[in-house]
Amino acid sequence: MCCNLRISIISPLFIWLVIFTRMEKIHIMSVIVYCLAFVLGVLGNGVVIWVTGFKMKKTVNTVWFLNLAVADFLFTAFLPLTVTYTAMGFHWPFGNFMCKVNSTITSLNIFASVYILVVISVDRCVSVVWPVWAQNHRNIRKASYVSLGVWVLALTLSAPYFVFRDTLTYSDDTTLCFTNFALSDDHETGQFRYQAVAITNFLLGFVVPFTVIVSCYTVIIHRLRRNRTLASKSSRPFKIIAAVITTFFLCWVPFHIMRLIELDHHTRSKTFGYVLSIGLPITISFAFLNSCLNPLLYVFMGQDFKGIVRKSILNILETAFQEEVSHSYTRTNLTVTSRSKDKSVSDVQV
Repeated sequence: MCCNLRISIISPLFIWLVIFTRMEKIHIMSVIVYCLAFVLGVLGNGVVIWVTGFKMKKTVNTVWFLNLAVADFLFTAFLPLTVTYTAMGFHWPFGNFMCKVNSTITSLNIFASVYILVVISVDRCVSVVWPVWAQNHRNIRKASYVSLGVWVLALTLSAPYFVFRDTLTYSDDTTLCFTNFALSDDHETGQFRYQAVAITNFLLGFVVPFTVIVSCYTVIIHRLRRNRTLASKSSRPFKIIAAVITTFFLCWVPFHIMRLIELDHHTRSKTFGYVLSIGLPITISFAFLNSCLNPLLYVFMGQDFKGIVRKSILNILETAFQEEVSHSYTRTNLTVTSRSKDKSVSDVQV
């Protein structure tokens, strides 16, 4: 009897000790992943912005990939705030306004990225199905307007996080940054808002974009199978775009699944809470990695992109270390460099 009583007392304590230890490990893993995403994301997307914005000849494709890189760069640039928050045991020292901004940037990245991928898919589909129309109507100006529209839409869909994100300070001076859907209203109203936002995010941030993208690529694959010449010309751009889209959804699907599970409040229990407490940090870490993967895909899959990055960096280093030379040599060198650069730019496909 005494032994059974002791086991009944010790077992829950032991279980929660194990859970706490695992949670500590998961949070350490999250901090490491966030730091990795920050370093690779800022550097990688910074290079993509530099190359597509300043080094390459502007095309409709470079407009798309420039905006995708800007979305990822903004998100990864704010990651040190999340790193600090997690490393300090979920204490938010940056104030209420930055709590709102940080969460809004995260949501903005999700919506901007996915709808830019939707636009890229539709653009690719139109170019394959109606090539003559696309040749006459696709231009950089229209692409810029479409990109602006995507940013406005993403900002609108992210607005609830700026409105409902809040901070709460406990008696031990620990400040929590959380989503306060209740505000000054009752709990039921807050629960309704939470479910409405979560379902809207799932539908408009995953289901609708995924459906459009899959539909576009189904049409594209069907058309390319009927036209071998078109398939060979579109091979590399198609593979890069398909890889970017596949990577995006592989990274974000687990997160959306966990958020849907979280919605099911009827199954809440200690076990259910434990699964969420383990699953959410892992899926969030996996999702955050997506923002640093695109530049790696461009480098490994796009030889032309890799070549122009290497040449651009080389030109900067040559300028930095260049000694004074005769004007005739400089003029000749600039002419040769300019010609080689023009050739590289004209051959680039993204």
